[in-house]
Amino acid sequence: MDFPALHPRLCLRALLAASATLGAGHCLANAQTPVNFVDLSLEELSDFRITSVSRKEERLADAAASIQVLTADAIRRAGARTLPEALRLASNLQVARINASSYAISARGSNTTTANKLLVMIDGRTVYTPLYSGVFWDAQDVLLADIDRIEVVSGPGGTLWGTNAVNGVINIITRRAQAADGDLAQLGGGQAGLGTAYRHSGALGGGGAYRVYAKADRERRSATLAGPRARDEQVRAQAGFRADWRDGGDGMSLLGDLYRDGAQQQPTAQQPAPGRVRLSGANLVARWERATADGGSWHVQGYLDRTEREIPGTFAQQLNTLDLDLQYSQPELNGRQRTFGGGYRLANDRVTNSAALAFLPARRQLRWANLFAQQEQDLPNNMRLTLGLRLESNIYTGVEWLPSMKLAWKPTAEGIWWAGLARAVRAPSRIDTEFYIPGRAPYQLAGGPDFRAELADTLELGRRASHGNALTYSLVAYHTQYRRLRSIGALPDRTLVLDNQVHGQVQGLEATVAHQVTPAWSIDAGGMLQHQSFSGGVTPQSPQGNDPRAQLTLRSKWNLDARQEWDVTLRHVGRLPSPAVPSYTVLDLHWALRLSPTMDVAVNAANLFNRRHREFASGNAARQPVNPVVFGRSVNVMLTARF
Repeated sequence: MDFPALHPRLCLRALLAASATLGAGHCLANAQTPVNFVDLSLEELSDFRITSVSRKEERLADAAASIQVLTADAIRRAGARTLPEALRLASNLQVARINASSYAISARGSNTTTANKLLVMIDGRTVYTPLYSGVFWDAQDVLLADIDRIEVVSGPGGTLWGTNAVNGVINIITRRAQAADGDLAQLGGGQAGLGTAYRHSGALGGGGAYRVYAKADRERRSATLAGPRARDEQVRAQAGFRADWRDGGDGMSLLGDLYRDGAQQQPTAQQPAPGRVRLSGANLVARWERATADGGSWHVQGYLDRTEREIPGTFAQQLNTLDLDLQYSQPELNGRQRTFGGGYRLANDRVTNSAALAFLPARRQLRWANLFAQQEQDLPNNMRLTLGLRLESNIYTGVEWLPSMKLAWKPTAEGIWWAGLARAVRAPSRIDTEFYIPGRAPYQLAGGPDFRAELADTLELGRRASHGNALTYSLVAYHTQYRRLRSIGALPDRTLVLDNQVHGQVQGLEATVAHQVTPAWSIDAGGMLQHQSFSGGVTPQSPQGNDPRAQLTLRSKWNLDARQEWDVTLRHVGRLPSPAVPSYTVLDLHWALRLSPTMDVAVNAANLFNRRHREFASGNAARQPVNPVVFGRSVNVMLTARF
């Protein structure tokens, strides 16, 4: 939420702004370059297998959800250097850059620097901070060259993926080690920053394969509205590995990462002196899968995750997480299929408080447990009914119920209609219940001991269809009713307290269309319209995010010949209302040339329409940087070698 500009809450604004200035980790452009630079055709994309909608493989064309798939080649052709830049390809997301290292990312509204209604996974590992139920994007990095696809689902996903999957799910999936195309080296640079990466892959005994990588990036200082460069540069280093084995119906995977990051923190009115944010961490994921002879499947996964961060003058945190997950999908019988499973997560969180603010108790053990089941049943007239239920417990509110129902109708092989109704929950976080300002009594702001889970009931109507092999489109209308959203109340002693007094609704439309004009040229477009209305809390209309009413993306991809490609992207984002940020339109260009069978060069030009523009402002004027960051034209060159 965005807090009003009242003096007792200045430190809270500082915390939210400081935690959100830790942006996404920096990556280099994807180097998985298919022969002759050819991306998937529309027919191949319709047959693309996805897993994020029903936790099992299904064709994209059959998925009854608002989902967009960002392929490896699409990410490369976009010239993306970071995960947030890659996510701009999804027109059902709002991706706003704040400074050199910080982004605000959400689906269907509620976008703030500490957005908390979007679930993000990387290879099955949920990336989540219990401090505010959101994502520290600076801690999330992968080598973009190793991404297989990113599945972006807008809309509720709580039945299968749990609390906090309120407005959407982002599932980042890297390629199996067997798919690595040998060794790879990358070197890139331009006005935005510098980066280098190296990956080595090889074979293991017993049908296995492995890859290891290392990368380093430096993000340059941003321009500012007043002219001088901001002190917001970021330096990041990361290394990792993945190993996969396959033996008949059994498959095993082991993967992990180790990273260290440092970023300058922009001065604000409350903290005039900049400080250096420090971040480090490591994770290890183990996965076992088995396909049974009768068509069923087992999936067992566990991971360990450790992060450490220090925000000068605000707080420091050490977080250790253990997560276990089990799933079984029964074979389909008589048009009926069931999927069920459960999981358990344990987190030990230790915060070093400051005089300005505190999390009390400073040390907290957090636990989540869940059980879920989903049944799909074929009905007459090519209809299919899906019913699901999840029970998930947390230490703050106990057991939460997350039911869903979906009805799909496929009258022809070329199109599907669907309708869905779901209840999603945003479970309380430490900032809701255990946060205090100042760091010692007497407190002016306190977490709400009776803070309840936020609720969202969503109705969706959708259509996805294709006409031949040259045209595909999708259209989704949705209405979400929110209850018990976070607000600020007052106790009898005039202490401010966090409570649940904001209610509201969001309606919107999401649309995509793609046309294969010729075998070498395709165009696609996507956009969204939305209207929000909230009431309650401190103000009569309490905004829950700084969101545009409309945004649109138009993209042209053209393979000039067997060695060259040329892409043009036009993107428009509407005005942000509170605090106000003007609308902007940007034009991005991408040109790539295959110099030899093992070497490519790519030139990416961004923001060609704008000498400079802002993308996001959070909270209110009192919380804004002293000299706001703006983004202008930039050119980046990337050299990729495979050997």
